[in-house]
Amino acid sequence: QVQLVESGGGLVQTGGSLRLSCVSSGRPFNNYAMGWFRQAPGKERELTAIINWSGLRTYYADSVKGRFTISRDNTNTLYLQMDSLKPEDTAVYYCAASKNSYGSTRFDDYDSWGQGTQVTVSS
Repeated sequence: QVQLVESGGGLVQTGGSLRLSCVSSGRPFNNYAMGWFRQAPGKERELTAIINWSGLRTYYADSVKGRFTISRDNTNTLYLQMDSLKPEDTAVYYCAASKNSYGSTRFDDYDSWGQGTQVTVSS
């Protein structure tokens, strides 16, 4: 199991930026892929972005492509840089650790989840 702690959420105006962080512990950081997911009020949790174990391969949901950037570094930290934010980006954002190194869009491939951080974009 991996322990994940997110931070960086908050309130921002339309067009603004935020950077989310997720610190991981409990398993060697370069052994697994990671992802960011989000859940808006009244909606199901959805995939936002994925990054493989090396950080060299990424995947984005169409709704955030070109505005969000996922990355990871050697301090056991995962990031989500969010630019050009829109009100529809308002959600609780969760980081998750995959069971494998390459990453996947399947929710059941992720076995560790953070507690979530709230992002609110005002219009």
